[in-house]
Amino acid sequence: SIGSMRPPCARSLPQQVACLRHNAAMQTSPTAPIVTRSPRGWALPGIPNLHSHAFQRAMAGLAERHGHPEDSFWTWRETMYAMAARFDPGLMQAVATQLYAEMLEAGYTSVCEFHYLHHAPDGSPYPLPDVMSLALLAAARATGIRITLLPVLYMRGGFDGRALGERQRRFGHDVESWLHLFDGLREHESDTVRIGCALHSLRAVPPEAMRAVLAGLPADARIHIHIAEQHAEVEECIAVRGARPVRWLLDNAEVDARWTLVHATHLDAGEVQGIARSGATVAICPTTEANLGDGLFPLRAHLEGDGEGAVGRWGIGSDSHASVSPVEELRWLEYGQRLATQRRNIARATGVASVGETLLRGVRASAADSTGFDDRDDHIVLDADAPILAGATEDDVVDRWIFSGNRPLVRDVTVAGVRVVEDGRHRYREAIATRYREAMRQLLA
Repeated sequence: SIGSMRPPCARSLPQQVACLRHNAAMQTSPTAPIVTRSPRGWALPGIPNLHSHAFQRAMAGLAERHGHPEDSFWTWRETMYAMAARFDPGLMQAVATQLYAEMLEAGYTSVCEFHYLHHAPDGSPYPLPDVMSLALLAAARATGIRITLLPVLYMRGGFDGRALGERQRRFGHDVESWLHLFDGLREHESDTVRIGCALHSLRAVPPEAMRAVLAGLPADARIHIHIAEQHAEVEECIAVRGARPVRWLLDNAEVDARWTLVHATHLDAGEVQGIARSGATVAICPTTEANLGDGLFPLRAHLEGDGEGAVGRWGIGSDSHASVSPVEELRWLEYGQRLATQRRNIARATGVASVGETLLRGVRASAADSTGFDDRDDHIVLDADAPILAGATEDDVVDRWIFSGNRPLVRDVTVAGVRVVEDGRHRYREAIATRYREAMRQLLA
């Protein structure tokens, strides 16, 4: 299965730029159709979900009460820690299975699972150290979604190098134990499973550990990292490492098309250009970033790239699952920019008048490099009989899907040649929901 993966771009700058221009052509070419009419409706490519913390699906809507004079990501994190402490492998599998079924019904066909609940709540390893990872793989297998499982290296509590706090201990690994976990999980790779690397963040992974892990990875491993999500993170990185987070990463690692930078919300102009030149993808999570009050990603500057032919690459993720809808992520990616600039139709590409089509081509252009999959057999079908799509054409159906109404329009979903959603319902919806309800009763008891 590894041999079928699309190879990453070469690391020399000229080859990276050539690769980027190729991907830009994929994203913007008006000649390659991205939507076709099928007997069951409008057929579109599947949507990759580039960032997920599955266990957080269980706390969606439970952190929306005012509890601090200056509520922020950092206060939300306390609620998240409390929920994380309640999970065991069985509960993880039940919640993830429900989540992945919801993703498929919404039109996501693959998920990059950024997984850091490795150990028991007190930090002690389970008898089977990979049991929490296997629970996630089982959830993906049960639903039929493609999964890029990203076991997280999480070593420190901050840029100052302090030890993990009591509630963070179940997340922790040293380099040797993390590499052992990673190597063992690679044995589970298949046509629908990839194993990649997640560095939790620069604040959680010391520089020497990052270098050691990167040196131990196979050449085809995808690498994801949280970065520049919060102003406090940027300020601490400058104070301790002498540079902004993305600038430090670009200067200290061979960042290329294998890398996905999650959030990257707070960038200066040089960092925006540096990401474009590197070939890395930014995983933007608009509903979570809005829910946490993180800020707005500089989308227009990212799309314009470095001004010398390298364009910014990006995808979307549902992250903490305040919403499980690619429509909402794409819609609010564009709407956030409109509110910030007081202009309309911000996500636009040369040769493509449609904002919706530009957005859809954008998530497709980066998909293989972020997920590791050749997912050309994956597609979704929109219900052509839905009233809101009455009179739709190939020229406007994507815009109408993303920007009109909130009724689900996904009729069918096919992954790896298997139809897993039919007439808007996952084939095992009822059984999955029954198990999920019982898991929630236990988690909230």
